[in-house]
Amino acid sequence: MSRMSHGSSSQSGSHDRGDRGDRGGHGGGHGGGGHGAEPTPRNSMIKTSGTGIEYVDYKDVETLRRMMTPNGKIHGRKRNNANARQQKMIAQAIKRARFIGLLPFTDATL
Repeated sequence: MSRMSHGSSSQSGSHDRGDRGDRGGHGGGHGGGGHGAEPTPRNSMIKTSGTGIEYVDYKDVETLRRMMTPNGKIHGRKRNNANARQQKMIAQAIKRARFIGLLPFTDATL
C-alpha cells in the first residue's frame, strides 16, 4: 500500500514539474515581451539618413563601446540584438573608429 502511495505522489510530483516547465517554456512576459522590446536597442545603433539609407555612425563612440567587450572584442549578433546585415555594419563602424583612433584595438587604454 505504501508503494502505491509513493508511486502516486511521485507521479503528481512529476506532473507539477511539468506544469512549471510549461509555464517557464511559454515564457509569460519573457518570451512574448522580450521579443517585442528588442527592436528598441536596434534602432539606437542603426540610424537612417535623409534618403532612407540605414547606417551605423562610427563617430558615436559610446554606442559602439557598448557593442564590445571590455577587452575590445566585438560582441556577437545575439548579444547586440542585430541581424546579419546590421552586425556587419556595426563591425565596420567599430573598425573605422579603431583605425581613426576613436576606439582602442585592445583593452590597454580602456
